Amino acid sequence: MPATTAPVFLVEELPAGPRGVLRGDEARHAVTVRRMRAGERLTLADGAGTGADCVIEAVRPGRDPELDLAVGDRWTEPAPRPAITIAQALAKGDRGELAVELATEAGADAILPWRAERSVARWEEGPRGAKALARWQSTARAAAKQARRLRVPPVRPAVGTTGLAEAVRAAAAAFVLEGTAPRRLTELSLPAEGELLLVVGPEGGITDAELETLTDAGATPVRLGPAVLRTSTAAAVALGALGALTARWH
Repeated sequence: MPATTAPVFLVEELPAGPRGVLRGDEARHAVTVRRMRAGERLTLADGAGTGADCVIEAVRPGRDPELDLAVGDRWTEPAPRPAITIAQALAKGDRGELAVELATEAGADAILPWRAERSVARWEEGPRGAKALARWQSTARAAAKQARRLRVPPVRPAVGTTGLAEAVRAAAAAFVLEGTAPRRLTELSLPAEGELLLVVGPEGGITDAELETLTDAGATPVRLGPAVLRTSTAAAVALGALGALTARWH
C-alpha cells in the first residue's frame, strides 16, 4: 500500500479483528485537537512499520474519549536500505529537539545522542539525563506522526566519543559532517545494505581529537556543499542527499 495520506495515530498493538477502539492520549488528540468525526479515515500504526487503514464509526467524547473504528487494509512498509542512524551532538536550548524533529521528518531510522566535547548541553547520568532523553524520544514520536511515518526512529541512550567510536566500528559505513573535509558526500561509494552512521557535530564544531578518534575507528569526514549548516539542520539536509544517492527513495 502506498504512503498513507490519512493522519497517523500510534498504538502499541494494532487491532486483531475488523473492529477496534482508539483510547488514551491518541484518542484525546483525535477528538480535541483534530476534531475528527464519524466517517473520517485515519491510520493506526505500531511504530515499527505496520499500519492499518481505519474509518471512524463513532466518537465518544468526554474526559477519556474513545473512537470506535472499522479496520480495513493492513500493510507493512519495508525498512529502508541502507538504514541511516544520525549521531547527533547535544545542542543547547531546543536546537537538539529541532534536530531530532527535522531528522525524523527527513527519514532517519535511529538517533544516537552524542556528548561531544564542545556540546553546551550536558546530559548527566540520572533523572535529568533521563528527562532530556525522554524529550528527544517524544519529539521523534511526534515528528514521525507529522510526517505520517509508520516507523518511529528509536532515540538511543547518549554516548560519549568512545561509545560513538564503537558505533562507527559496528556500522557498514560512517561519515562525519565536517565543513573543511576535502571530500564531498556525493563523491563517496555508499553501502547498499547495513547501517550507515552519520555524525553531526555541536555548535562549536568537532575537536581535532574527536575527529581523529572517529577516523581511526573507520569514519570518513565529508562535506555537503559550500554552505555552513547549523547542527539542527545538517542531518536533515544530509538525509535528503542520501535519499537520492541510495535506493532509499527509489
